[in-house]
Amino acid sequence: MTTTLLRTTGELHARARTGRRAVVMTMGALHEGHATLVRTAREIAGPDGEVVVTVFVNPLQFGKGEDLDRYPRTLDADLKVAEQAGADVVFAPAVDEVYPGGEPQVRITAGPMGERLEGASRPGHFDGMLTVVAKLLHLTRPDVALYGQKDAQQLALIRRMVRDLNFGVEIVGVPTVREADGLALSSRNRYLSPQERRTALALSRALFAGRDRHAAQEALAARAREVPATHARAEALSAIGESRAAADAHAVAKASPGGPAAVRAAARAVLDEAARLDPPLELDYLALVDPSDFTEIGADFTGEAVLAVAARVGTTRLIDNLPLTFGAAS
Repeated sequence: MTTTLLRTTGELHARARTGRRAVVMTMGALHEGHATLVRTAREIAGPDGEVVVTVFVNPLQFGKGEDLDRYPRTLDADLKVAEQAGADVVFAPAVDEVYPGGEPQVRITAGPMGERLEGASRPGHFDGMLTVVAKLLHLTRPDVALYGQKDAQQLALIRRMVRDLNFGVEIVGVPTVREADGLALSSRNRYLSPQERRTALALSRALFAGRDRHAAQEALAARAREVPATHARAEALSAIGESRAAADAHAVAKASPGGPAAVRAAARAVLDEAARLDPPLELDYLALVDPSDFTEIGADFTGEAVLAVAARVGTTRLIDNLPLTFGAAS
């Protein structure tokens, strides 16, 4: 398969369409995470459909002092990655093709969710992101658009925009792709020195520590549900040496059902240790949130949640997250 490079909307609209069009939006500097998105898009579009990869570094979503000027631009390499992953088209418009009248006066506003976590750290970022996503959805006219779950808040906001503003497109989230050492793939990883990369591993280690604490608590809670709290049962368990385990399970389940606080504490311990490394990790936020609005969950929360972290190592800012499910049937 040969991937076609298109620079203008007119060229893209002139293509004959058969089957479903699946779009993967990127800012370039493609890596295996992007390639996974493209391969998934290929599966969804099928042999008769079309996969379009957009490559556009959007100036609206970079704040003052951020890395717009140094953000990697590697279009030739991006074309190869896209082609090998199964893309039919790479749509790489210039800034004046996407914003022909200059910066748009009318923009999408992310609302309250866009002011939390990433939005608090990067004011205006999500307004710029949603504005360009809305424009690219109109320009590429896809049936389905795919985004990585590594940018969990971005994905949640895109889904909300599509639902609230009645965009006729299906949104698909694709799981985060990690390197062998656990670091989430990111175009910004290339900025890290070897020493900085070692420190950066604390992000994924913190998430895994929180996940492991959560899994242990869920297992104890499940065990507690399986052990009736009756005197006769306790005596029977005691006879075979299980009364302590049963008591521990009941205590944990009663004291911390689901244990959001313990999950946060386990992750925080890893991040606190990394803050003492050389170079240190400078934590921006650690949060355990409801993905519907990105507010912190409480002790009695049940359902899907996201454990999210953002930090700087040297001059590079990195984000990561893991999904967790709280609360099983009692």
